[in-house]
Amino acid sequence: MARIRVLVVDDHRIFAESLAAALAAEPDVDVSAAGSGPAALRALERAAAEGRDYDVLLVDAELGALVTGGAHAAPAPRQEEAGVVDGISLVAGVSSGRPAVRSVVLAEKDDPRAAARALQAGASGWVAKDCSLQRLLAVIRGVLRDETHLPPALLTGVLRELTTARKHRTESERLVDSLTPREREVLRCMVAGLGRKAVAERLFLSPHTVRTHMQNVLGKLGVHSTLAAVALARRAGVGPAEPPLRGDVVERGGQLAQ
Repeated sequence: MARIRVLVVDDHRIFAESLAAALAAEPDVDVSAAGSGPAALRALERAAAEGRDYDVLLVDAELGALVTGGAHAAPAPRQEEAGVVDGISLVAGVSSGRPAVRSVVLAEKDDPRAAARALQAGASGWVAKDCSLQRLLAVIRGVLRDETHLPPALLTGVLRELTTARKHRTESERLVDSLTPREREVLRCMVAGLGRKAVAERLFLSPHTVRTHMQNVLGKLGVHSTLAAVALARRAGVGPAEPPLRGDVVERGGQLAQ
């Protein structure tokens, strides 16, 4: 019997352990649990190194909420665990780095916008946390057959969100196309998080020239901050420049480091 390897990723320990125990009772399911995005990535790395990749990730839609907000938020994560916190970021990272792994988002409530974001990030399904075990198993087996699973009540809302997102992308692409080749190079450096000095060194330009290019980029894109320009660029599909070299000056807190 072919075994299905499942990783439950949820920072609500009782829920994660209960779900893992229920799934483990199935004769063809091997299941583990992780309490954070970074912990899930480490589990995926260990499994790959052992030649026993996971097949399906079940990811909490609110992953990281216990850390990032609320009156009873947990202490901030250690520095090495601060890279990937929320569920959508985890889904996107796994979809990009491990495309054979299917991701299913577990949600406490139906949210068309969040479900659309999950699908755009690479999720194969969106399932209510209070669904039956039989329903969840059907979704797990379905996504392994390359099916996409959404609750029927969400379909119209998700399609509307995806259509709207496509319109925004089209407008973003039009604005990016208005940039000169050099300005697009500068924009890619901004997406990579490089500061003015680092961009100048990377493109062999003076800091003053880079500043002018950055101002032109913001003006043509119709935004007023580097972070807004980066968000628009990502919507248009603009990727970052090559990763910063050791010692490059990067952006901190939305301000360009000098």
